Amino acid sequence: MLWSLIKIILFVVAVAALALGAGYLLESEGGVQITVMGSEYTFSPLQSVIAVVVLVVAVWLLLKLISLLMATWHFLAGDETALSRYFDRNRERKGFEALSEGLMALASGEGRVAMARAAKAEKYLNKPGLTNLLTAQAAEMAGDRRKAEETYKKLVADDATRFVGVRGIMRQKLADGDTETALQLAERAFAIKPKHEEVQDVLLRLQAKKEDWSGARQTLSAKLKHGSLPRDVHKRRDAVLALSEAKDIIADGTSIQVQEKAIEANKLSPDLIPAAVMAAQSYVTKGKPRYATRILKKAWETAPHPDLAAAFAAIEPNETPAQRIKRFAALTRVNTDNPETQMLSAELHIANEDFPEARRALGNLVDTDPTARSVTLMAAIERGEGAEDAVVRGWLARALAVPRGPQWICDNCQHIHAEWAPICENCDSFDTLAWTNPPNSEVAMPGGVQMLPLIVGALESKDAPDAPDEPEEGDGIEDAEILPPDATPQGEDATVKQA
Repeated sequence: MLWSLIKIILFVVAVAALALGAGYLLESEGGVQITVMGSEYTFSPLQSVIAVVVLVVAVWLLLKLISLLMATWHFLAGDETALSRYFDRNRERKGFEALSEGLMALASGEGRVAMARAAKAEKYLNKPGLTNLLTAQAAEMAGDRRKAEETYKKLVADDATRFVGVRGIMRQKLADGDTETALQLAERAFAIKPKHEEVQDVLLRLQAKKEDWSGARQTLSAKLKHGSLPRDVHKRRDAVLALSEAKDIIADGTSIQVQEKAIEANKLSPDLIPAAVMAAQSYVTKGKPRYATRILKKAWETAPHPDLAAAFAAIEPNETPAQRIKRFAALTRVNTDNPETQMLSAELHIANEDFPEARRALGNLVDTDPTARSVTLMAAIERGEGAEDAVVRGWLARALAVPRGPQWICDNCQHIHAEWAPICENCDSFDTLAWTNPPNSEVAMPGGVQMLPLIVGALESKDAPDAPDEPEEGDGIEDAEILPPDATPQGEDATVKQA
């Protein structure tokens, strides 16, 4: 309504200006004199202006007539499209101008303007492959999801633009959270253009989220084949997928396939901690403890981790604490300055009731890098050496305030996981979990803390009336042993397992 009013006002102003100009020319004196072959012609100012306008129009018509005559000549000479090209040339010029304006509007973030220019370009050009793409992207920018989806469906109908249409609808379904439909569209887009890196990544992520590990491994191989993934990254992620596939097979109860997949995952990426643990368990099941020891030792050399220590302890579950210290030397002699190695040595000596040696093994870790686990170990050492309850409680209280130590943290969103998983449960990123220190102390309790020989239960028994001042047999220290994470009680009332 407002635009119509503005156009009327502009028209009235233009007419008034022309009338004013004509009146001024009529009242003006003088004019233009032209002499042609002895004849003299005099024009008034108004007549001169009209003559100039007529001359310009005449020249323009002459040029158009010459162009039409040339097109007719070519048509008569055998060029059947000469006349149609002549009449379409002007339409194409207007169409491409509108298309150019639409692209500029799209780049400027003006979605509605771009949609209008796209409609005008379609009117003149009749090239839906170009104008529909501009319309779809402009509709998305303007927030018109229905219009965008309709336009993408038009693109799907054309072989030349099918991939663009499928990819556009796929992105819309992802934004809507419809992962099932998005997965089907990603597979279709991948079949059309298997080299497209974005489609590869989306398909891989959706397949992993659906736990289609076999399909994900095929997609990963395609990424390697087409050069969109380095070989070392491919080996690592293929190991993650093989490990995930093995975990799925565990639920089905087919142990032989589990062993094969676990060992395959470990061979692909020996530094992948969950793969090393599962491969070691597979070798133990096969009665090959030496292979399990070799795998865990190699993984420990790369990255010491509580799960590796638990798996190493499970190789010989019935050994004495002294025998365990001797066998664990294969690990404790490696990466001696690593906090995980120091805490492991301290735990072993606590289980053997050699508390002075446990203190030496722990060193000054509680001062340089205090964590809940190392501080709790110091509480166990103080308890074993007969320290007063107030001292032990002081260490346990400090354990609640210090950081919990390394956790499985997503590199993409910093979400903390209680255990390793191939996909982040928060942002659905694939292979982004790393064993590292969290940015804050509010974390999930890992398996490493569950392995600690906690003595809170023994402290509660000492709080009873007439409790002896010194730790007695049965307090939970002398027969403590390192346990795997899933075999140890959790919570503040956890006690070490008795041999």
